[in-house]
Amino acid sequence: MTRIIAICAAVVALGFMALTLYLGTGGDSDDKYAQCKNSAVAGDSDLGGPFELVNSAGQTVTDTDVITEPSLIYFGYTFCPDVCPLDNSRNALATELLEAEGHIVQPMFISIDPARDTPEVVGEFASFFHERMIGLTGSDEQVRAASLAYRTFFARHDAEDEFYLVDHSTFSYFVLPGHGTVEVFRHEMTGEQVAQTAQCFLERL
Repeated sequence: MTRIIAICAAVVALGFMALTLYLGTGGDSDDKYAQCKNSAVAGDSDLGGPFELVNSAGQTVTDTDVITEPSLIYFGYTFCPDVCPLDNSRNALATELLEAEGHIVQPMFISIDPARDTPEVVGEFASFFHERMIGLTGSDEQVRAASLAYRTFFARHDAEDEFYLVDHSTFSYFVLPGHGTVEVFRHEMTGEQVAQTAQCFLERL
């Protein structure tokens, strides 16, 4: 009886160890990024996709033109009084922290307010946060199509007021060329947390 109990205990212990390993790898041993993923939508193959926008030089560019290296993408607007400056500063810090570890990431800002955010305006705004940050805008249709691809939300207030606000989601998207969106960072995450998570993915490329 004692031997049977010991065998059962060993089986339970081995089962627990296997379950721990399974959960620790995200339940998918074939996914080399599993242990890096924190968000519920990480690895969603439908998140993100083709877009056509206008860069700071007034040139029409596509997603394949600008996402040529790991990219940290944020949707916002330059007149945003609080959250956009904070999030872009956070992304710029994460970019610097990653570069210090030998990883180059492309920070990117996509405007959801093309009526006020001209190519020149988004270019100046982006460069304020990081010299390599790309600023993109476009027509209302182009911006909405890009926003739809990444499932972002935005709603403009009364546009008759020149200082109108725009309600919008505050996620940052980590996109790897050839892999798509692999992680989504929330507003409350710090630059250090973003950099640490991004580095996990970059070390497994």
